[in-house]
Order: sequence, then structure tokens, then C-alpha cells
Amino acid sequence: MTFDVTVQPSGRQFTCEEGETVLTAAIRAGIGLPYGCKNGACGSCKGKLLDGMVTHRAHQEKALSVAEEEKGLTLFCCATPQSDIVIEAREVAGIGEIPIKKLPTRVAKIDKVTDDVAILSLQLPANERLQYKAGQYIEFLLKDGKRRSYSMANAPHLDEHLTLHIRHMRGGIFTDHVFNTMKERDILRFEGPLGTFFLREDSEKPMVLLASGTGFAPIKAIVEQAIHNRTKRPMVLYWGGRRPKDLYMQTLCEEWVRTLPNFKFVPVISNAEPEDCWTGRAGFVHQAVMQDLPDMSGYQVYACGTPVMVDSAKRDFVAQCRLPEEEFYADAFTSEADGADAVLTVK
Repeated sequence: MTFDVTVQPSGRQFTCEEGETVLTAAIRAGIGLPYGCKNGACGSCKGKLLDGMVTHRAHQEKALSVAEEEKGLTLFCCATPQSDIVIEAREVAGIGEIPIKKLPTRVAKIDKVTDDVAILSLQLPANERLQYKAGQYIEFLLKDGKRRSYSMANAPHLDEHLTLHIRHMRGGIFTDHVFNTMKERDILRFEGPLGTFFLREDSEKPMVLLASGTGFAPIKAIVEQAIHNRTKRPMVLYWGGRRPKDLYMQTLCEEWVRTLPNFKFVPVISNAEPEDCWTGRAGFVHQAVMQDLPDMSGYQVYACGTPVMVDSAKRDFVAQCRLPEEEFYADAFTSEADGADAVLTVK
């Protein structure tokens, strides 16, 4: 059995198999619904159900609350149609034009830049090239059927390799493997590109780039793409970490400041120790943005990092700094634990 899905206001249609989520069917059909984690944790794919019925798989309450569901909102990554449906969503242009592939890749280099961050360089087969937009991610296909998502840290035109920034989550199946047993020349498989977090090149608005930890990876790719485009748009990067060592590519950011006329960099540390001798900005990184830019009505924001940082930034920038909600683009890094915390909400 299949169900028809109609997207408003565009009027585009696609079919959804029984038991298939709306988002999975949309990706397969090349329809650019916004999304991030695909596992009910980030809320990026939230939209409105205008007509028909869906049931929801397990998801986090913060991604879609019971009150929101009662108002007709739905989470497309967890919603399976029970009839033909009509949904309202802001489609993302250009995503359907890029093919999603499953590819093998060889580990070319593992560079452990800190005790808990590794830069992984991947080499594709000689006859393959991955087309993607700066900011998107890939999913590693693990032997147990599980997947792990990591953003490309280089713009598409740079490097012969794909580079990923991986933080060690102790006890995590994949990151323990990266830090303890993975070797150069190992073969991995992945699917990509995925995600709707990428540089919007049709805007001239100044950009706020907001990162926490390894959320810097897709932000780095976006900056490199902007440089490649020879953009004249002002860019200010706020990168937050608990300790100074968490800003593992600060030297690169300082080089951008020296070489790019419209680029500024503000490092922010939340838990500096006396031995760090930190004299820069302190506190939560999104609050540093608000202190510097109390009126963000003319800005565009790209945020990537922990869900709590991304959620707080969106809420506060829109409510207190007049940022238009549609100009906040985000990718929240959700872990296996975030997915495990998902619950099935029943009305």
C-alpha cells in the first residue's frame, strides 16, 4: 500500500510506502524537506499536517511536544502516513539535484589534534567524486545496521580527500574504534550527502557563524565555500568550547582574520581552568553573540553544535534579538544517547 503526500504551498507530490516515514520518502523522491538528525531528536524537520492522518515513531519531547502535535504539527522523520496526507513545509531548493550515493572509502589519515578530537581524511575510489554542498554530512554504515553521522569539514572544491572532525565519545562504538583500533587504509562505507544545512548563496546578508566543539567542522566548510565564491558578505565566527584546547583549529581562524577583510573571529570559553591562562571571552557562546549583536534583524545565522546550544540560540536570537526565524539555519549534533532518550508520546 502507498499513500500520496502533497506539499504546500508548492503543490509537489510524492508517494510514501506503508510504514515509511514522510522524510525518507521525500529524500527518495528528491523533495527538499528540511531535516537534520533523522532520528526525532533535533526538530529540524517539523512541519504542519494540513489533512490526513499520521502516526509518530519514538521521538524526543523537545523535538515535538504533545501540545504541538495537538496544534497539527508533525515531525516528518518520525511520521508514517495512515492515509493520503497534505503537509505544509518550506522546501529547500537544490537538494534534490544532488544524488545520494552509497560508497566505499579508504582511511587515508587519522590526525589526533587533541586528546579527544581526530581529523579523519577519507579517500574515495579513483573513479568517484562526492558532489555535496558545504555544510552537509555523511552517514557511516556500520556492520550492525546502525549509522553514525559526521559533517564534511572541507568545501567541495578543496582537498583530494573528505575530511571529518570526530570527537571521542567514550563508550561510543564508532568513536572508540576511531581512537583505539582504526588504521590507515581501513575500508569504510557511507551514504551521502545528507542534510539541509548549507550556505545559502542567494543572500547578501551578513553572516553569524556559531559553533560549539566539533560543530566547527561544517562551519569551516561554509567559510571555505564563501571564500571560494569571493563573497563580500561580512562574516563573524563565534566558536565556543569548555577549555581552550577545544578550539583545535584556532590558528586557522586567526589566519582568516588576517587574510579576509570582512571576517571576524570571537573565541568563547565556558569552563577555563587557572592553568589555561584564558583572558578572552567567557560564558555561553550564543550569549556572547547577543551581547555583541542585540539587533540581528538584518542577519543570517548558521549554527552547529550541541542540541542545547542550537536550541538556546534559536530561541533567544528570535525572541530577544529580532532575528527572522527563517534566517536561522542549524545542524544540531545528536549522539546515539540522544536517540536512545527518544520517547513515544501518545495523545
